[in-house]
Amino acid sequence: MKFKQTFQSKQTGTISTLLKQLGLGVFVLSAFTTQAQKKPLDHSVYDGWQNIGARAFSNDGQWVLYAVNPQEGDKTLYIETTDKSKKLTVNRGEKPVFTGGSDYSVFAIRPTFADLKAVKTKKEKEDEIAKDSLGIYNLKTGALVKYANVKSFKVPEKKGAHLAYLLEPVKDTAKSKDKKPAKKVGKDAPLDLVLENLQTGEKITYNNVSDYYFDSEGQYLVFVTKDPNAKKKEDKKDDAKEEKTAEATEEVAVVVNEKEDDKKKEEVAEEAKGPFGVFVVDLKTKKVTTLLEGKGKYTQFSFDDKGKQLAFVGTEDEEKVLVKKYTLYYSDLTKGATVLANDKTKGMPAKWVLSENYKPRFSKNGQRMFIGIAPEPIAKDTTLIADDHAVLDIWHFNEDYVQPQQLANLDRDLKKSFMASMNLKTKAGIVALANERMNSTQLVDEGNANIAFSSSDFGNRVSTQWDISGVRSYYIVDVNTGKQTEVVADLPGSARISPKGNAVVYYNNVEGNWYAYDVKSKVTKQLNKGLNVSFADETFDMPDNASSYGIQGWTDNDESVLIRDRFDIWEFFLSSNKAPRMVTNGYGRKNNIAFDLLNVEEDKRSFSRNEQLILAAFNENTKEAGYFTTEVKSTKAPQLVTMQPYSGFGSLFKAKDATVYGYLKGSFTESNNLYITKDLKNAVQLTTINPQQSEYNWGTNELVHWTTPKGNEATGVLFKPEDFDPAKKYPMIVYFYEKLSDNLHRYESPAPTASRLNIPFFVSNGYLVFTPDVSYVDGHPGKSAEEYINSGVEYLKKNNWVNGDKIAIQGQSWGGYQVAHLITVTDMYAAAWSGAPVVNMTSAYGGIRWQSGMSRQFQYEKTQSRIGKTLWEGHDLYIENSPLFNMPNVKTPVVIMHNDNDGAVPWYQGIEMFMALRRLGKPAWMLNYNGDEHNLMKRQNRKDIQIRQQQFFDYYLKDGKAPVWMVKGVPATMKGKDWGFELTDEQVK
Repeated sequence: MKFKQTFQSKQTGTISTLLKQLGLGVFVLSAFTTQAQKKPLDHSVYDGWQNIGARAFSNDGQWVLYAVNPQEGDKTLYIETTDKSKKLTVNRGEKPVFTGGSDYSVFAIRPTFADLKAVKTKKEKEDEIAKDSLGIYNLKTGALVKYANVKSFKVPEKKGAHLAYLLEPVKDTAKSKDKKPAKKVGKDAPLDLVLENLQTGEKITYNNVSDYYFDSEGQYLVFVTKDPNAKKKEDKKDDAKEEKTAEATEEVAVVVNEKEDDKKKEEVAEEAKGPFGVFVVDLKTKKVTTLLEGKGKYTQFSFDDKGKQLAFVGTEDEEKVLVKKYTLYYSDLTKGATVLANDKTKGMPAKWVLSENYKPRFSKNGQRMFIGIAPEPIAKDTTLIADDHAVLDIWHFNEDYVQPQQLANLDRDLKKSFMASMNLKTKAGIVALANERMNSTQLVDEGNANIAFSSSDFGNRVSTQWDISGVRSYYIVDVNTGKQTEVVADLPGSARISPKGNAVVYYNNVEGNWYAYDVKSKVTKQLNKGLNVSFADETFDMPDNASSYGIQGWTDNDESVLIRDRFDIWEFFLSSNKAPRMVTNGYGRKNNIAFDLLNVEEDKRSFSRNEQLILAAFNENTKEAGYFTTEVKSTKAPQLVTMQPYSGFGSLFKAKDATVYGYLKGSFTESNNLYITKDLKNAVQLTTINPQQSEYNWGTNELVHWTTPKGNEATGVLFKPEDFDPAKKYPMIVYFYEKLSDNLHRYESPAPTASRLNIPFFVSNGYLVFTPDVSYVDGHPGKSAEEYINSGVEYLKKNNWVNGDKIAIQGQSWGGYQVAHLITVTDMYAAAWSGAPVVNMTSAYGGIRWQSGMSRQFQYEKTQSRIGKTLWEGHDLYIENSPLFNMPNVKTPVVIMHNDNDGAVPWYQGIEMFMALRRLGKPAWMLNYNGDEHNLMKRQNRKDIQIRQQQFFDYYLKDGKAPVWMVKGVPATMKGKDWGFELTDEQVK
C-alpha cells in the first residue's frame, strides 16, 4: 500500500496520461507479488474488453456469423460453420449478411478506428483515409474476394445470388483553368452502381445512381439516377432570375457578346449524360426498363410480397421549393410507372396531401396498398427578418401537450402521416383510415383483412401530465369505407387485435381483468371470469394500477390467445365457449418459475396447438434460468430442458430453414459467450471472449436474505473479491436501484461508468459491494429506503470481515435521491455518491423532463417517486421525502453528479443540494459534465468519473491520499488544463 501511494502521488495531467501511468504502476507492482497472485483491474483495461455483437445463421443452418466488439477499437467478424470445421476471421468486418441461398456472406470492411478517430479530431481529412471495402465470402469454395472503395451494398433478402454496391467517388486531383483545386463530391452526389452475379462473376455498371433496391425474391433491381450537376444548375437558374429582374428594373439593354456565348457552351457541356429517373433491371435477362424519366426526387420504394409490384413516392419540384407536392407511382415492373395517387385523387381529405414520410405498403396478397397522407404543410415565411418579430412559445392550459413536449416532438410531428388504403383492382381512389385524432393505425392479417385497428387518446391527453398510463379508445376501421366501430372507450390498459382480425383482446388495469371483443358479433366477454389467480403484476409497488404480464401469443386461425400470470401461461378460447386452461399446468407457480413463450421465427404470427413451444424460464428464488418445452394442447407439466446459474437464455435465435439455435450465455464470472445447439440441451460454445479476465482478481456473488425491522423479508446480492479472506476486514460500497437481485447471474464488464457503480472494478480492487432490493410503501419512499437498505447493511455488519466504519453508498437518479435522503437520517456511512438526485420534491414536482418535454407530475403521483398524491393533497409527504429540508443533519461527505443537459431530472436539483451543503459548511463536491446527459454518454466523461469515484472512495474507505480536485477543486482558469487527479498529502477539511 505504501508503494502504491507513493506512485499515485505522482499522477497528474490528462486522463490518457493518467491511464498510462496506472498501467505502468500495475506492472511495477506486480513485480513484487507472486506469479500466482492476480492483479486488480485498473483504468487501462476498459477499451479492449469485448462483447458479442451482430450474430446470425445462414438460412440452411450450416454457417453462423458473429462479431466480437471491443468497447473502443476495431471490431472482428467471424464466419464459421456450425460444426466448427471452417472459420473465416475478418478484421474490421461489419454489417454482415448471408445471401438467401446460403451460398455467400457479404460484409463491409471499415477503416481503422484510429483513422476514423483522427478524422473526428481533425488530425486527418476524410478524403485522405481509406474508405470502406466490401468482402464476399463463398461459403461453398472458401474463396474470399475484396473490393476497395465501396460506399454501400445490398443483397436480396430471401433469394438470388446477386449483389449491388455503390462505389465511392474517385478523388479528382485535377485543377481548373484558374488553378483552383477541383470541388469535392457532395455527400448526396450520385455514384456508380455495380450489379454483380455472384455465381457467374458478371458485372454491369450503371452511372449517376443515387439509390437502389432489390425485391426480396431477387428478381429485380430498381435504381434511381440523378443529374450530378442538378444543384449547380438550380443555383444558376436562380442567378439568372435575379439578373433578369435587375436588368428589367434598371432598363439595361441585353447584349449577348462572345463571352456570354462561351458561357452557354460551357453550360451545355456540363449537361450530364441522361436519362435521369427510375429504372428497373430484370435480373434474369438484364433488360433495363425505364419506369419514370425525370429529374425529380424519388423515395420510399416498396415491393409487394412476391416482387411483382412496385410503389414509390416522388416529386419533380426543385430542392429549394419549401412545400413540395408528392405523387405516388405504381408499376408492375414490366412497363413504365403510372400515377396512382396525389393531392387531387378522389377521397383525399380537403387540404391534405400525399406524405413523403410514409413508405407505401402492399397487402400480403398484393390486392391493396396502404399509403400515408397528412395535412398540407404550411411554408415558412422566408421574407421575415429575424430581428423584426418576436420569438416565443405560448403555453396554453388546454393544449393536448405542453409546449416543451411539442418542441421535443416537433420533427416527428412535422413528418407524421396517417394511414389510407387503396384497392389496386378498382383504383377507385383513397380511403382515409385515420385522422389527426388517432394515435396509431395498424394493418390486420398483414393487410389482407377488410379491417384495420386504430387507437386514440384524443380528449384524454391533458391528463397524461399527471397520469402517464392514460386511457385510450380502440376502433375497428373498415378499409373499404373508412367507417369506425368502437371496440372499447377510455380503456385504462392496452389492447391487441388477433392475427386474423377476428378478435380484440384487452386488459383493464383498474379491474385487473382480461376481455375479448368478437369483431363479427361485436360481443365482449370476460376471459378470466371465475379464475382465482391474479393477472396483474403481483410485485408492483407504485401508486398506480398494476399492468398485466402481457399476451404471450396466439394459436392458429385465432382459435385462442395465450396470456401469462406471474408464473404460468394460460389459454383463453376466442372462437368458442371452452373453459380457459393452463398450458403450463401450474408448474410455474408451484416451483416459483416464471415462463415466457419465445417466438424464434421472424415471420411467425401464431402457434399450432400441436407444435413444440420453447419457454424461457426464470427461477425467482435461485435466479437460475433456462428452457422448458411444451405444447399448447398439453395437459402435462412442461418438460425441463436445462436450468443453469446463468443469464442470457432469452437471446435465443434460429436458422430460418433448419433446427439449429444460438444464444448468449453468461454469469457474473463468465463473459456472455455465443453457444449453438440443435436440441437446446447440448450446446457447443463458439466463443471465448475476454481471456484476459483470468489475469485479474475478479469476484464472486451470492444472495443475501434478512428480515427488516418491520418484519418484511428482504433480499440482496453481496459481491466479494475473488481472493476474499474472511480473516480480513473489507470496506463496503452499497449500490441500489429498485430491485437488482434478479441480475445475480448477469455479467458486467469492467467499463467506464455512465454514473452508476461498476461492480467488477471495485470488487477487484478490494471492496465488498452490496445491492439490496427495496420494496416501497406509497407516500414514504424515503422511509422505505431506510427500512431495506440500512437494515441490510446492519445485517452484513455482523460479519467480522465487514469494516463497519468504512461503508459508503452510491446511487444514480432514483438511487441518487435515496442516497441524498439516507445521509439526512443517519451518519452510519463514511461517504456517499449521489448521481442526478431529486432533493426537493416540491420544486421537482412542477418541473419538466427536458428530453421528452413532459411534465414531471406523473412521476410523483403515479410512478417511481411514489408519493401517490398531488402536491396540494400530500404537502406533508412532499416535505417528508425532500432531503433538502434536512440538509443540516448531514455528516457524510458527498459527491453530487448532475449535468447541465440532464433531460430527466432538472440539474437545478443537484445545484439545490450542493448550495445547501456549501452554505452549511458540509464537505460536498458537484460534478457537472458540460453538455452531457442524465447518464453520461460521452466516453471521455465516463472514464473521468470512474477515476474520480475510485479516488473518492479510496480516500474515505481505504485511508488513501486525496486528489487535488477534492482538496482544492479545479478553478475555472485551469479548466481544460488540469483535471485535479494528482494525489496529495493534504487532507480534505
